[in-house]
Amino acid sequence: MSDDLKTRDPAGKDMAKLFTERMSMQERDQSFPDSVPRDAATIMLIDRSGPTPKVLLGRRHHGHKFMPGKFVFPGGRVEPLDREMSAVSELHPDTAKTLLQRQASPELPRAFALAAVRELAEETGLMLGVKRDAPPQTPGEIWTEFAKAKVHPDLGQLHFIARAITPPRRPKRFDSRFLTADASAVAHTIEGVVGPDSELVELVWVPIEDAAKLDMPTITGIVLEELLARVQAGMAHSLPVPFYFMENRQFHRELL
Repeated sequence: MSDDLKTRDPAGKDMAKLFTERMSMQERDQSFPDSVPRDAATIMLIDRSGPTPKVLLGRRHHGHKFMPGKFVFPGGRVEPLDREMSAVSELHPDTAKTLLQRQASPELPRAFALAAVRELAEETGLMLGVKRDAPPQTPGEIWTEFAKAKVHPDLGQLHFIARAITPPRRPKRFDSRFLTADASAVAHTIEGVVGPDSELVELVWVPIEDAAKLDMPTITGIVLEELLARVQAGMAHSLPVPFYFMENRQFHRELL
């Protein structure tokens, strides 16, 4: 990365050091057998229509073994069919280029974006894209709801905010890409997806600066601050993206 892009890091050097210190100091049980992180994608839906930007968070069911009761962004692992789903527009070239860094396959950036869009629909009922008279071409059953609603994913609306890998020797490990889109990109809502027996029991729109007060994983709070810094920096696709990972029991933050 050029020195010019490094100087444009929205979070800034001092904030970056605070972020990695917070993550490194967090107590965590790393006594589990190690595993390879699974590729995953998360979407932070943001509403900038008012004077204060707000983000959408969902509270996980208390019965879940993984992060019960925590507030999180909708997301999940990338599925093989995600890279084959059609879209009305593709990723911005700068976003696609940054998503491709340190990846083996040129198809992965598109798969990350579509996985985030699909997971948002599955967990919240909110579909990002454009409604048309004809349904989109879908590669398999996991994309059926988009065909039913005649919603075509719109990848050009997405911004890449951060990447983070779960520390070694945790019960579940993910290599997560955090993406964001504006709430105005929601083309359709499936009713009844969120409820007391669902993966997410409630959804809340919270000002970004207040969201960290909720009970959430440390990385979620960190990425919220990265999102706020990016909003304040103008949300350009060309801005560098932070990458969080642990080595020797210390978290590191590099720019992609």
